[in-house]
Amino acid sequence: MPREFQSLSDLLDHDYDTVIDVRSPAEYAEDHLPGAINLPVLDNEERARVGTLYKQDSPFRARKIGAALVFHNAARHIETVLQDKPGGWRPLVYCWRGGQRSGSFAWMLGQIGWRSESIKGGYQSYRRLVYRALYEGQVPHPLVLLDGYTGTAKTALLQILDRRGVQVLDLEGLAAHRGSLLGEMAEPQPSQKAFETALAIELDRLDPSRPVLVEAESSKVGERMVPPALWAAMKAAPRIEVEAPLEARAAYLVRAYDDILSDSERLYAKLDALRTHRGHAVVDGWFERIAAGDKPGLTRALMVQHYDPAYAKSRKAVGAEVLARVTAASLDAPGLEVAAVEIERVLKDRAVRSQG
Repeated sequence: MPREFQSLSDLLDHDYDTVIDVRSPAEYAEDHLPGAINLPVLDNEERARVGTLYKQDSPFRARKIGAALVFHNAARHIETVLQDKPGGWRPLVYCWRGGQRSGSFAWMLGQIGWRSESIKGGYQSYRRLVYRALYEGQVPHPLVLLDGYTGTAKTALLQILDRRGVQVLDLEGLAAHRGSLLGEMAEPQPSQKAFETALAIELDRLDPSRPVLVEAESSKVGERMVPPALWAAMKAAPRIEVEAPLEARAAYLVRAYDDILSDSERLYAKLDALRTHRGHAVVDGWFERIAAGDKPGLTRALMVQHYDPAYAKSRKAVGAEVLARVTAASLDAPGLEVAAVEIERVLKDRAVRSQG
């Protein structure tokens, strides 16, 4: 019988040796259960072919051809990837909805003697658990937002605080985007579903009795939407604001954004889109600094003429509780450590007051 999981925690805490996703590579690439390996019993082209046969020719013919392909591909996986698995190996298999693909593969593995099971409802049942946690429920963790003007090294501070044992949720890391106009990273962003899987996993591992520090973001990180339950909790959360001198912020941005600051063509394309918001004269001034290779001058100008005014406007609209303002005299390694210690102290004081 297929295994049914009642909660996301139960599924994430499974005790199987291997989780096997037998869906096509395209389905797997969009999203998959954490830690799952992809052993497709139908590849992208085969899945499309069987689907077309089912709709346009004959469901019986589609099932017959599909079965032949499934067992052929399953046999290949057994001969290659799975050939060294011991007799006591326990795999958990799933497909899209827990139907023929996973059922057939799990049956074949069971006939060999492996203790295989499939997930009832397949990937769709897992997706419903993620959706329930991020769209329908409430985030149980007490969130605190780390806020501040662009260039105040909030992401670096999160990383330091994580190493110090503070609970953090790194939205930018999970979304593979630095959360601003120039925030694209070398790696592409995950799909929305994969982003939500990563969020659900992180939230599940965090202790809901302790504060969780999250960088203040908009409702989107790059092209990825922050799910409603998390976004509602973020909007209601108190904040710790980080402050730093303009020159320190400019120097930090030169280091943190060196990849795009060194790519003139990308910079021109990104900043040109701001002409309607900031005017031709301002954008032309940015272009002159790019042409001159003046990275510090460009980052200062971007903050003064674009980022800081946008931040000030958004903060007025939010009106959230500010727990503390932490000033970092410098944003080099020693300066960040000092700021991190102060942020950690504020969080501990907050936790003590909440418990009292």
